[in-house]
Amino acid sequence: MELSDQTTCLDPYLVSFEESLSSRNYKPETLTNYRYLLRRFGRLLDAEGIAPSALTPDFAVELGRRLPATPKSQIKVPNLARLFVAHLIEIGVATRPPLTPAQAERCELLGNFETYLIRQRGLSPRTIYHVLRFADRFLDHRFGANMLALSDLRTRDVVAFLEDLLGRKRPFRDRTPGTHLRSFFQYLFSQGLTTTNLALCVPRVYKSWGVRLPRYLSPDEVEAVVASVRINPRRGARDYAMLLLMARLGLRAPEVIAIQLDDIDWRAGELLVRGKGQRHDRLPIPSDVGEAISRYLQNERTSATTRTLFVTHRAPNRPFKDSQIINDILKEAFAATGVKPPSPYVGSHVLRHSLATNMVRAGASLEEVGDLLRHRSRATTMIYAKLDIDGLRSVAQPWPIAEVAQ
Repeated sequence: MELSDQTTCLDPYLVSFEESLSSRNYKPETLTNYRYLLRRFGRLLDAEGIAPSALTPDFAVELGRRLPATPKSQIKVPNLARLFVAHLIEIGVATRPPLTPAQAERCELLGNFETYLIRQRGLSPRTIYHVLRFADRFLDHRFGANMLALSDLRTRDVVAFLEDLLGRKRPFRDRTPGTHLRSFFQYLFSQGLTTTNLALCVPRVYKSWGVRLPRYLSPDEVEAVVASVRINPRRGARDYAMLLLMARLGLRAPEVIAIQLDDIDWRAGELLVRGKGQRHDRLPIPSDVGEAISRYLQNERTSATTRTLFVTHRAPNRPFKDSQIINDILKEAFAATGVKPPSPYVGSHVLRHSLATNMVRAGASLEEVGDLLRHRSRATTMIYAKLDIDGLRSVAQPWPIAEVAQ
């Protein structure tokens, strides 16, 4: 008998585990690979005398790290072990480890903070995720695994955390860490959990409004970049539909990945856009955008477990956790076409800026641009006035050469 065919303590649970993954669109070859890796993991448990009921997610990860990766594996053993233990907990074989008093206290605090962000601030799920993440990192930096003593927080604790955060290998390129931390400290002060408003000691990053011109692509470059993603045989229809929504309607990347199947009114030819600040708008769907979405639904989308329109290509075909996927698609498109990005950092907003800029240069008014981009403030749209060369030329005053000569 070959070593890979020997039964292990995990074998009684492999069938139910594979059935749960199969219902989420995992491919048979993936399940075969998982079975091979879990049997390796099971032989390690047998050698150590560890029963499956004794496993916890963290313990399974620790054990999984003892097994070296092989060329055959498509997933790291620690990650697979964590996934398998979650299944054991679900079917009642293993038990979820109880929270320590310090962990329970932190979970309660962050849970109440999340409720506040949803009900009082109206932030998007993506923003709430990042705010909670920075709040948790600060608490971990200051208190570790100990109980929270929020009334003891001082300015030096905030400064020490920021120095540690910004001193990493890749410093943050924008002002989001400070913004998220200020939200957390304002909440603590409003609830009477701190004696002073520590949000006031978080330094602000200076960004002069409107100094830099919008970075954009020409219409031909936009078409070349968007069209290049269609040739991907595995996910070309999905990527093309996502980029086309941004190029034609000026959608932001988070708005694209937030689209639900029920947001598309095919009869009326309209799309419900879930914008910033829980604002919902309806936009007409251009014919080429509608055709691209329809082609994606018919040929590529296989998920039956979510109503989100755009999902991952690999099983279990979940919604994207953030909009970084669109940045990655754009990077590949720029490399494939040879089009030079307008800035070293390739961000998804380049298609939105390009649409607005090319509209202004084609004669559209700033009101029309603001309506399409769904700007709340006219000042936001005014940055595109700098690119209206003909309009600026009409209001430019002559240089006072004669007066200088006198």
